[in-house]
Amino acid sequence: MTGDVVNLRQFRKQKTRARDEKSAEQNRIDFGRTKSEKTLTRALNETSERRLDQGRREPPAETDRRDTD
Repeated sequence: MTGDVVNLRQFRKQKTRARDEKSAEQNRIDFGRTKSEKTLTRALNETSERRLDQGRREPPAETDRRDTD
């Protein structure tokens, strides 16, 4: 009766891959959004901010003025 021969190098690699996949799964849950979703959100925010700025009656006041009295 002979047992199955196990290649320890392949076993270690398989174990490492499983651990890395588990870590990747957790990162996907934690950080969750794809780059395209982030880009879309950023574009929508910029568009809505431009529309809001177009409705201003006065230009925004400069906040970096220095009085030289």
